[in-house]
Amino acid sequence: MLFYVKKQKNYTSGDAPIYLRITVDGKRSEITTNRECIPEKWNSKSGRLIGSKEEVKSFNAFLNNLQTKVYEAHRYLSENEKLITAETLKNRMLRKAQTAHMLIDIFKDHNSKMAALVGKDFAEGTLERYKTSLSHTEEFLHSRYNSSDIDIRKIDHSFIAEYDFFLRSTYNCANNTAVKYISNFGKIIRICLSNGWITVDPFANFKGKIKTVAGVYLSKDEMQRMADKRFEIDRLGQVRDVFLFCCFTGLAYVDVKKLKTSQITKGLHGEQWIFINLQKTDGRSAIPLLPAAVKLIQKYSNHPLCVNKCMPLPVPSNQKMNGYFKEIAAICGINKMLTSHIARHTFATTVTLSNGVPIETVSKMPGHSSIRQTQQYAKILDLKVSEEMKLLKQKLTHCVAH
Repeated sequence: MLFYVKKQKNYTSGDAPIYLRITVDGKRSEITTNRECIPEKWNSKSGRLIGSKEEVKSFNAFLNNLQTKVYEAHRYLSENEKLITAETLKNRMLRKAQTAHMLIDIFKDHNSKMAALVGKDFAEGTLERYKTSLSHTEEFLHSRYNSSDIDIRKIDHSFIAEYDFFLRSTYNCANNTAVKYISNFGKIIRICLSNGWITVDPFANFKGKIKTVAGVYLSKDEMQRMADKRFEIDRLGQVRDVFLFCCFTGLAYVDVKKLKTSQITKGLHGEQWIFINLQKTDGRSAIPLLPAAVKLIQKYSNHPLCVNKCMPLPVPSNQKMNGYFKEIAAICGINKMLTSHIARHTFATTVTLSNGVPIETVSKMPGHSSIRQTQQYAKILDLKVSEEMKLLKQKLTHCVAH
């Protein structure tokens, strides 16, 4: 805390205003004392007026009173476990009610702005995850605090830890799911920090780590069974074909959905390639088409939907795709819960890595941001390891025999 004379830039002579500066954790807040003095009569070291006359004593007593009010404001905030910053001290001293910023209001505002940018800066799936995160946060507030909202200044490390436990216990979220919801919540906190609504990051000592899990993928036999199956309902066959196309290209559902025929052109050696900017990474991906993928495109070359919308495949909505997956798996005798992600995993494992395609090449085609993302698939290829070890055993046996 400091009283000081504040000279204006164009100051030449005469009285100058005296200000009170409050500093907490390196951040300042200033208050005018509504008093002035001649700078030459001011002791900057003591922060008081120089002199022993009665008016000087009265002047300094006024400043002492202001200083006492700052101490009282600090004591009040401390005793009531309120956030102590230069601004809250100033507001308490002046008895100004600080505008409360409420968590759920901020969260809803964030989601509303994100919704307006879907298709531009964000994918629909990203918005849905934040909507779910908001819903979980509201439920947590009702359960833990019996409240529909909370002042963001009350959010601390304990709040984050309790929320994390709530997600894992009440919603039975797996580790990676809980970490992602907490990460979504963290973005809201960063917005508050950026706007200066809070000064202490409640995530400062909180650690949430994504664990690498073995991805589910189809074996060569399961892919063949699916490809050979005849479906009585055309829609099931179309969904099956879209799934297999993802297996042979490594594309995510959202990228196949927006894929245009014009993005399939001749590349190196006259072969057909897909050249596309991926939705998730916004990075360019170049994928040479395997014969199986080319046949699927040719199969639908005269399909009305494909012709009218310049699409290589008749791709239904994600909701319809997911609805048909369970039925397709049952008909094909596949005891796995099919998703579009499994198709990408199958491309990285069964189709490419297990057939000797270098991991660096595989990483480039699905548009992975780093080779680490692809390495998780390499770790689960037990079948490939088994086959290579058989060859090694044969070589070693042959060497020993001679």
